[in-house]
Amino acid sequence: MRLVFAGTPAAAVPTLRTLAASHDIAAVVTRPDAPLGRRRVLTPSPVARTAEELGLPIIRAARLDDEATGRIAALRPDLGVIVAYGGLVREPLLSTPVHGWINLHFSLLPQWRGAAPVQRALIAGDAVLGASVFQLVPALDAGDVFAARAVDLPEAATADVALEVLAEDGARLTADVVDAIADGSAVAVPQEGEVTLAPKLSIEDGALDWSQPLDAVFARFRGVTPEPGAHTTVDGLRVKILDAVPSRDEQKLEPGAIVAAKHALLIGTATAPLAVRRVQPAGKPAMTATDWWRGFRRDDSVRAGA
Repeated sequence: MRLVFAGTPAAAVPTLRTLAASHDIAAVVTRPDAPLGRRRVLTPSPVARTAEELGLPIIRAARLDDEATGRIAALRPDLGVIVAYGGLVREPLLSTPVHGWINLHFSLLPQWRGAAPVQRALIAGDAVLGASVFQLVPALDAGDVFAARAVDLPEAATADVALEVLAEDGARLTADVVDAIADGSAVAVPQEGEVTLAPKLSIEDGALDWSQPLDAVFARFRGVTPEPGAHTTVDGLRVKILDAVPSRDEQKLEPGAIVAAKHALLIGTATAPLAVRRVQPAGKPAMTATDWWRGFRRDDSVRAGA
């Protein structure tokens, strides 16, 4: 089957590799090179780097406008496949491929439609995450679903780890759907159930609220790690929390109270403490939480979140 693939981040790479092994990829559409790092060096997207490695034609487009639509239409694709491209597919591009477009989305639709499904699911404390492959339609993530599958995740997985697992499993799921479309056996069914939305996260979404129970605090930490990053304030200083685990066996502390343990800082919640192991204070490099605390501590009245 002749495909056009659209994607940008690392989460889209497994699907591109899997499809390229068994189908004709007429072109790979990805976002333009972006400035990264302190020196703002223009850097190709992970999908662009993979396409170059595989020797596939690349269309770099900040949005799928008339020019991009014309270039894709000239390729006469049978199917479009999109995974986290970072832009909308509208008509007439939506109907340009013979079979339209399918989208790999990292949730069990109709749960968590939107830009941040994995992060929002973890923040909500969902016990099960998954991926869906659906027919792209103008409405946000609302098309009929060809296939969906729940995925087992490592215990306490943060958003980056969860997304990596879902990307690998979703690649195989997408390949199965493409094969079924190619042989005429694919069947898509309407979405059923409660719709929940997953808007993009802001920096403010990373703030930990120590007045909540430990499960809620840790769920938010998992969902916002590594981006936009979990953080708190201590004596007016913003501190990014890079590594933390629940500490259910420790004695209860007042919400926001900080106590140094052997290998972590214990910060109180409404229930049990969170054990913070690694931090990055504003304007400084990452370091162990205990090293930072030894150099920072003012007095025992200092609280996180204040």
